[in-house]
Amino acid sequence: MAIFVYKGLDRTGKEVKSSLNSEGMNQAKTKLRSMGIMLIDIKEQKSAANKSKGSFSFGNNVSIEELALLTRQLATLTKAKIQIVESLNALMDQTESEKLKVILSEIRGKVNEGVSLAQAFSDYPKVFDNVYVNMVDAGEQSGNLEVVLLRLADFTESQMKLKNRIKGAITYPVIMVIIGFLMFGIIFTVVIPKITKIFTSTGKSIPWMTQLCIDISDLFINYWWLMIIGSIFGYFAFNKYIHTKRGESWWHSILLKLPIIGELSTMINVSRFCSTLATLLDSGVPILTAMQIVKNLVANVHMARAVDEARVQIKEGGSMSVPLKNSGLYPTMVTHMINLGEKSGELEPMLQIVSENYEDQVNNKLNGLTSVLEPIMMVGMGLAVGFVVFAVVVPMMELNSFSR
Repeated sequence: MAIFVYKGLDRTGKEVKSSLNSEGMNQAKTKLRSMGIMLIDIKEQKSAANKSKGSFSFGNNVSIEELALLTRQLATLTKAKIQIVESLNALMDQTESEKLKVILSEIRGKVNEGVSLAQAFSDYPKVFDNVYVNMVDAGEQSGNLEVVLLRLADFTESQMKLKNRIKGAITYPVIMVIIGFLMFGIIFTVVIPKITKIFTSTGKSIPWMTQLCIDISDLFINYWWLMIIGSIFGYFAFNKYIHTKRGESWWHSILLKLPIIGELSTMINVSRFCSTLATLLDSGVPILTAMQIVKNLVANVHMARAVDEARVQIKEGGSMSVPLKNSGLYPTMVTHMINLGEKSGELEPMLQIVSENYEDQVNNKLNGLTSVLEPIMMVGMGLAVGFVVFAVVVPMMELNSFSR
């Protein structure tokens, strides 16, 4: 069964655009004729990962919110002992995302042909990452797919919540920066030039603060194009450099050393490492495979390198905690808990405890960061505005006293 998007005229002559599910093009046309729709155009929808020449494509971008909801619904249907193909049918009917509906249609077709669910998911890496695919694969092989899907649903939802909290924490500073830039742009391009004419007409010496504002105003007015080009070039040059091996290593070292940001980055990476590894191991994924997956999910290259060294140690029969401890990047409490988990044979519960602890710390840090940044940015903007006002008011007062 596939999804077809069509355009046509109904019985009243009104143009309609919609989509429907059908086994094939001919059946879709028959359905539309029975609905009294005169076809103008009809095409089969295909995802970006499975499109052919001339096919209609919506792309493969699916939000983490849509993925979390899909996973929870699939876990619930599987727990109710509903067959996978029927579950996918139900999900197609329930989802409002056309992109996701197309992808589910293609996955259902592959599963119907005998392909495993994990293999079908793996054809869409932009939607279902390595963690997702490997957990589903482990669930299918162990016969505990419903349990794994429930864990995966919890895991996906926790990742969604963390992403939303990070977005919420940076939203206010970004808005304040944009407002501040617009406000000072107006001041230096509209207000200062008018005042400059008054000062220059008197021929009197201008205070350094006022002269600085005038120079900045001239820069904005006469060289705005150069500032834009320089900013764009600087952004792309910096972005290109930090995506080189040397640049990435340098930039990630800087991030770890920055106040507040460094600590927050460490917490997020530790939480992601522990929660993902615990979920994978608890779902039956082999530890070496799990470590390889987790290494690719740790955002900081230096912390990821320590994970890779730990994977090598495990392969050679050693301990995971030693390379993590020697790196100096993972907190002592984390390596200590992992060491205890390895010795006691309770590694998954220990990782889960560490993950929950650091997730709480990340939440508290993000909440605290928002409450701290707000007054700092307000004070900073107030001081900047005060400087400009003072630079303009003082010479204006001097001119008034001189005229008297």
